[in-house]
Amino acid sequence: MARVENGAMTDNPRRGTEIFLDLSQAVPFRVYTIDGPPRLVIDLSEVTWEGLPEDFDDAASVTAVATGAAGERAGWSRMVLTLDGYHEVNAAAMETNPEDGSARILVQLFPTDAEGFAAAAEPAPAVTAAAPGIVERDGPLVIVLDPGHGGVDPGAEAGGEREADLMLLFARELRDLLRRSGRVEVVLTREGDDFVPLPERVSIARAAGADAFISLHADALAEGRATGATVYTLSADASDAASAALAERFDRADLLQGVDLSGSDDAVAGVLMDLARLETDPRSDALADRMVEGIAAATGNLHRHPRLEAGFTVLKAADIPSVLVEVGFLSDPDDRDRLLDPAWRAEMQAALRDAILDWAETDATRATLLRQ
Repeated sequence: MARVENGAMTDNPRRGTEIFLDLSQAVPFRVYTIDGPPRLVIDLSEVTWEGLPEDFDDAASVTAVATGAAGERAGWSRMVLTLDGYHEVNAAAMETNPEDGSARILVQLFPTDAEGFAAAAEPAPAVTAAAPGIVERDGPLVIVLDPGHGGVDPGAEAGGEREADLMLLFARELRDLLRRSGRVEVVLTREGDDFVPLPERVSIARAAGADAFISLHADALAEGRATGATVYTLSADASDAASAALAERFDRADLLQGVDLSGSDDAVAGVLMDLARLETDPRSDALADRMVEGIAAATGNLHRHPRLEAGFTVLKAADIPSVLVEVGFLSDPDDRDRLLDPAWRAEMQAALRDAILDWAETDATRATLLRQ
């Protein structure tokens, strides 16, 4: 079991409230806010809290701290921070030390107003009598949106526009739309024009406990012309190669959610990931198919081959249903105009939202039937 070994909170006039937790090893985690009163909740795959300093509660913006088990989530621990007013999560990330596997969780809060807080907060759950201050809730769907490229990697460029910028805008709008459904918690792999390595994007999804990972792109062709949206899943050949490559190259704590592979050799790790894909790949295919159907009905702007498979790095998580959506082609003037049109983006985002929610319902029903 991981241990909390240190932690601190500070109020900074420029950077807002900053919170960090040092862990003996990286674990999946989730960060969200609830109201009544305003609180920040940090859920972590089970940890012990003994190393949390007595002076951890040292920020004026946080009036109380409670830690314990997340009662309704077996194998999870929870920290609840009562806030002095309305604050929104500006950033939440985990940094892993490649040498010893230890990790630091960083959370940044900025003041907001009641309306902004309500838009981002989840419905307030009941308080468990066994551990005052620790909250219970039915977990929402967790979707990680990955705006392609960023920072030193602008992606495709055409007509004075950059893929990285357009996909960040598209992801932010889609995030807000999903949150307004009241059923989805959304995490972005980047919040600004930042470079995030491709493997780290998958690590962010795993740390967030993602139910699905959706990478967003708008490619450009150097020659010829293509137009319309395409949805990719991982190809079977890439799946086989991915298990071997991931087992060889990656931190064993970052391969499968809830499975400690630190004592397993490459062959065993690869077999376990292949077994995970037997369950995950059909779920990815179902999500991709539902997206294609939704886009066709909402906008009709589909590539002539709207469902494809490829070996993209961001699709290689064995335990998270993952798709890559080429929203359009930046090199095509018509697609580019559509990507710049707020009304068209809203139609496309609504189609993706509905597809995600429909898929989630079907996926949950399938899971229930499999357990019977």
